[in-house]
Amino acid sequence: MKKSEGVLGIDIGGTGIKMGITDVHSGELITERFKYLTPRPGTTKAVTKVIKKAIKQEFSDYEGIIGVGFPAIIKQGRAWSATNVDDGWYKKNIAKFFRKEFDMDCYVANDADVAGLAEMAFGTGDFDRNGLVIFLTVGTGIGSAIFYEGQMIPNTEMGHLHYKGDIYERHVSNAARKKDDLSWEEWGKRFNKYLRHLDRLFSPDTVIIGGGISKKFSNYEKEIKVKFQVIPATLQNEAGAVGASVYAYSQSKKKK
Repeated sequence: MKKSEGVLGIDIGGTGIKMGITDVHSGELITERFKYLTPRPGTTKAVTKVIKKAIKQEFSDYEGIIGVGFPAIIKQGRAWSATNVDDGWYKKNIAKFFRKEFDMDCYVANDADVAGLAEMAFGTGDFDRNGLVIFLTVGTGIGSAIFYEGQMIPNTEMGHLHYKGDIYERHVSNAARKKDDLSWEEWGKRFNKYLRHLDRLFSPDTVIIGGGISKKFSNYEKEIKVKFQVIPATLQNEAGAVGASVYAYSQSKKKK
């Protein structure tokens, strides 16, 4: 595949690694979206092995750049947190590491940030894109991206806000729902308290729920009782890979 046809995006999560090639102008995947389980433990070596195998099997003729969404605070390609990943990623320059391992230019950003970028650019949800928009990925943890007048503030990690001697994502993520064996009604009430806390801090106009749980929005929608708009993401689980592709493309253009 010629690099002009699309960009390979990789969405690395605590549970799964998703990847596909995106047409960066339309936001549409032009290949199948492939998903692999994140190895346990998710060491740098183990995760790299999974990605290398996937590239060899599914994208063997790809010669372009790679975009990666990674679940950590990322500054200039380096990870500055490691909450839901192996400690070996902490302080690692992931962009340089992957560039060497895959022999392709690689651009890395926070996973929720790139998913939010994709939803803002290509999502079909009816909301004011110039307002204060909070995008949340709800899965193993809670990732966040915040936008105002279309501009993003990176690395907000609002799942890490302090709550009950820990952090919020330990109580209101999808992993927490499963761990505590909560019904959708019970979880929805918990999540609503989290949204009310975000309201006190940021006064959002819209909150978009992304990640796999976006497909289950109708199961807990009636428990969401806040004064701002709350809607499910329309790109669902494709947002991470699409956003990583678009991010890599935009960053590569800045170098020229």
